[in-house]
Amino acid sequence: MEETNKGIPTDEPVVETNANTVPADVNPELQAAGEIPAPKKKKKKKKKKLPPKVIVVENLGVRFRIQEQKVDSLKEYFVRLVKRKLNYKEFWALKEVNLSIRKGDRVGILGLNGAGKSTLLKCIAGVLKPTEGSVTVKGNIVPLLELGAGFDKDYTGAENIFFYGSMLGYPKSFIKERFNEIVEFSELGSFINVPVKNYSSGMKARLGFSIATIVEPEILILDEVLSVGDAKFRKKSAKKLTKMMKKGVTVLFVSHSSSQVLENCNKAIILEHGHIVASGKAEKICAKYEEMIGIKDTD
Repeated sequence: MEETNKGIPTDEPVVETNANTVPADVNPELQAAGEIPAPKKKKKKKKKKLPPKVIVVENLGVRFRIQEQKVDSLKEYFVRLVKRKLNYKEFWALKEVNLSIRKGDRVGILGLNGAGKSTLLKCIAGVLKPTEGSVTVKGNIVPLLELGAGFDKDYTGAENIFFYGSMLGYPKSFIKERFNEIVEFSELGSFINVPVKNYSSGMKARLGFSIATIVEPEILILDEVLSVGDAKFRKKSAKKLTKMMKKGVTVLFVSHSSSQVLENCNKAIILEHGHIVASGKAEKICAKYEEMIGIKDTD
């Protein structure tokens, strides 16, 4: 006489299953006929597949050489160069930075001035070559760094649309097709035919933003661009960026405002003196950043 787990005596051996306890000598024909339920098979839990990595930064370091003495003229520079009296000191803007970003992540980069935020973005965008380490990027990337920095000041706004667009890799036929859309979004009106040297910084930024965001990239790099232009244009540009983010664009976003990072990002990192000192979910990292700077963000 054997005893089951329930304490009920039985002469029959039992077989343990997921849902039922079935006698070992059950007639298979009865089971097949549905008179006795068949034992349920265990379902294997599928592991959630993570999105692929689209940006991988490994042991990144960027070193700058800063001249110790001020040189007032080109002649003095060459004299010092020949006499080997040009002294420099080394400054590491970034050191041993490791970072992996997956497709669809929206990563906020926080840090004080001089922490290395813009330098990191320039390395990822391919604008700046690292001194050591490597950066691997998979996907079409559009960097919104210094908006309008690539304009020719003697060209009109219209001419710079083609000039700046070609620098971003857009075909001339594509720019021609989207020309009116760019002008309309920039809100420059008749100023589009005025040389850029007569533009205000806000007008240049608006035109630069309008050209750069005419396509929907796989990776978008933003360096304080939500603070350009007047209040109306900032709201308009933020709305466009939000629309792009909702479509699964991978975003790197530099800002001094933790509230902007919380609003636009799901992850964040803190840079300090060229090193990543914290990384994780945006809520946790933004709280840590506010604690570090000792000021509650009120933006």
